[in-house]
Amino acid sequence: MKIATYNVNGVNGRLPVLLRWLHETSPDVVCLQELKAPQEKFPEKAILDAGYNAIWHGQKSWNGVAILSRKANMEEVTRALPGDPEDSHSRYIEAKVNGIIIGCLYLPNGNPAPGPKFEYKLKWFERLTVHAAELFALDVPVVLAGDYNVMPTDLDVYKPERWKDDALFRPEVRQAFKTLVKQGWTDAIRKLYPDEIIYTFWDYFRNAYGRNAGLRIDHFLLSPHLEKRLKSAVVDHHVRGWEKTSDHAPVWIQLSDNKK
Repeated sequence: MKIATYNVNGVNGRLPVLLRWLHETSPDVVCLQELKAPQEKFPEKAILDAGYNAIWHGQKSWNGVAILSRKANMEEVTRALPGDPEDSHSRYIEAKVNGIIIGCLYLPNGNPAPGPKFEYKLKWFERLTVHAAELFALDVPVVLAGDYNVMPTDLDVYKPERWKDDALFRPEVRQAFKTLVKQGWTDAIRKLYPDEIIYTFWDYFRNAYGRNAGLRIDHFLLSPHLEKRLKSAVVDHHVRGWEKTSDHAPVWIQLSDNKK
C-alpha cells in the first residue's frame, strides 16, 4: 500500500501537475494540503476521472486539506482537529481507509515569531498531540501525514544557523514535535534514512531548488502497527522541478500487505 502526502499549494492552479503526478506514481492514498479553494471549488470530477475518490475540507483563499483513495472506500471520521470549536481554519481531516486511520494535517506556519500566529501554532500543536495520544491508545494502525511546518533537527534544514529564529525551527516547535513523537510514533523517513540529507520543500526564491537549499517539513508519523510494515519512503524530488509546480515535492511511503 502506497500512501502519499503533498502540499499542492493551490489544487486548482496546480491541477495539471497533480494529475500528472497521480498518473505517474499511482499512490493508493494521498493526503493533500493547502488546497486554497472553497468547498464547492474542489476539482472533484477531475480527481474522479483520475481514478480517485475524495473527501475534502476547503477554505477560501487559504488552507484546505483532502484525502484521496484510489481503490479502497473511505469512511470519514472528522474534518476538524478536536480541542477548539472556534477554530475556523481547514487544517485537519481524518478517515479510515483499508483498515488504517489516516490523519491529514496542515500545521500552521507560525510566522512571525514571537506573536499571535506563533502562539496559535503552539496551541494547535498541543491539540494535535492530545488527539494523537487518543489515536495511539486505540491500538490500531494510524498514519499522521502532512505538512507539519517544522524541521525537527539541524539535518532537516539547509544552513540551520539562518533559521534559528524562524517559527518552523524555533526550539519550542522542535520540542513540540519531539514530544509528539515520544508518544511512540515513528518518523518514517528517519526510520529508513537516519543520517541522510532529505528535503521536501524548496522556496521559489534564490534558486533554492537548483541549489538544493531545502527543508524537510512534510512528515509521516506511524503507529507501531505500521512501523513493522514500512518498506520504503521516497521524496519525488523531480516533481518540484516541473513547470508551475508547488514549492513542496510529494512524499510517499510503501507499506507491506502483511498485517501481522
